[in-house]
Parts: sequence; C-alpha cells; structure tokens
Amino acid sequence: MRGLDYRWLEALDEIVAQRSFEKAAEVLCVSQSAVSQRIKQLEKWLAQPVLVREQPPRVTPAGQKLLGLYRQVCVLEQDLLPELSNDGEEKPVSVSIATNADSLATWLFPAITPLMKQRKLEIHLVVDDERRTIDKLKNGEVVGAISQSAKPLPGCNAVLLGDMPYLCVSTPEFYQTYFSGGVDINSLEKAPAIAFDHHDFVNERFVFKNFGHEMISEVKHGVASSEACVKAALAGFGYCMIPEIQIREELDNGQLIDITPGLCVDQQLYWHHWQLESGVLKDLSSSVIHYAHEHLRA
Repeated sequence: MRGLDYRWLEALDEIVAQRSFEKAAEVLCVSQSAVSQRIKQLEKWLAQPVLVREQPPRVTPAGQKLLGLYRQVCVLEQDLLPELSNDGEEKPVSVSIATNADSLATWLFPAITPLMKQRKLEIHLVVDDERRTIDKLKNGEVVGAISQSAKPLPGCNAVLLGDMPYLCVSTPEFYQTYFSGGVDINSLEKAPAIAFDHHDFVNERFVFKNFGHEMISEVKHGVASSEACVKAALAGFGYCMIPEIQIREELDNGQLIDITPGLCVDQQLYWHHWQLESGVLKDLSSSVIHYAHEHLRA
C-alpha cells in the first residue's frame, strides 16, 4: 500500500488557509486540477473525505487530524533540517500557541522571552477563551494551548500550570457610590459591571459561587481586551473580575480595592502539548511550564 504523500497534506493545508481550491493552487504554483487531484488521492488513500465541498471548503474530523500531523511535521522539519544541512544559516521556526487573553496580558510574554532571545522563532498567538483554546490544538492550528481543561487530547499531555484567582474590584469612589450599603446580590445587579465581551460570564460565575444566586446585571460593559478591563475599572466604569496577578500594583497603591475580601473565582490553567516533542517545541513547553510554576499560585 502506498504511504502518505505529504504533498496531499500540503494541498489540504493551503485549501483551508486560502479558503478555496483556486487560491491554494496559486500559492502552490500548480493548476487547480492538480490540487483537486491531490485531495482525491488523499481521500482514496484514507477511504473517507477530508473536505466538505462547500464555500469555503470545510475540513472534516479526519482532515483535522491529518492537518495536526502535517503541521507538527512542519515544525519539526524547520527545527531539524538546518542542523542536518549544516549550511550555517539558522532559519526561523514558526510556532503557533493558543492562549486565553488574560494569560497573554500577564505572564505568557515573560515566560517565552528567554527562549525568543536564544532561538530564532516566529511566534503566532491565537487568542480565545480558555474553554475553547484546546480546540485549536485538536484541529492542528497550534502546537500548544493554555486551557482550563485538565483532560489531555489523544497523543498529548496536560500539565497543571497553576491557579489565576480573579478578584472582584472597583475604585474606592465607585464602591462608595454603589456599595456603601454593602455588597450583595441586589447591589451587584444594580451596579454597572465590566466584562471582556458578551461571552464572558466570570461575573455571573463569581456571584453564583459566592452568593448562591444567578445574576443579570442592569449594565454590563464589554471592552474586548484584558488590558481594557483594567483601564475601564480604573476609570470608574464599573466593577470587574480581574486576575490578581494583573493588578497587584493597583491594589497596593489603592487605585483599586477588593470589594469582596476573601472571595474570588479560581481559574486553574493547563499547558496542553504533544507527547513527542524535541528541539524548540520541547524548549517551549519547558519555558511555559517552569515560568508558570514560579509565578502562578500553586
């Protein structure tokens, strides 16, 4: 039986990236019929479809697994071939990571900075909710993912990084305006709240966990970034759930106060990565894990 031809996977990868057979053919410098033929050969070899022929083409679950394999091989190839060729020129290795916005805004850059200085890397960050980042690893978009899921994917490891507790904070002036009578379910619903976006329900999770009630805020601002959450809270737009690691200085100097001392929402994070790693991928995992263990709460 003929083995897997990586030109087939290259064509599949470009079709998904370019969102059409025609544009994929242009990138690969071959005819559109050649691209179609490669996909047909791949599907014949696999005995099942790898693409749903719609506009744009959509990869099937089997196709996603093959894309994950192909992209892993591409990274390993970029890392290994310069050593074997001995041409004296180190080419950048392209590495994609899925992360939640709060990790990106706080500790991820410091974690990978030493590696960036040691190795010639081209980093691509895919930002998504920590409940969905693992899907990026599953479909082959990234080589590692920061996720709240403790369950590893097949062929992958999940390493506990630590805990990012979220505190409920506001400015002292905002507290006096909306919570002078105390913090309870009624005052929390009436006070303006700040969130990342309409998919962010950390405020509601905090209230249900600590007050035992479901909450619907009368006003809930969506600011679309972790940094903007801090700025909006400092500006007095509302109260907000923010990682403690992100606002230590603001808490120390009194710009923000913890309006519910002793209460928080814990967010345990895990690093998901392939079991078989070498070279730069192994170094990347080591950098992320070691830094998180030193700076996140155990």
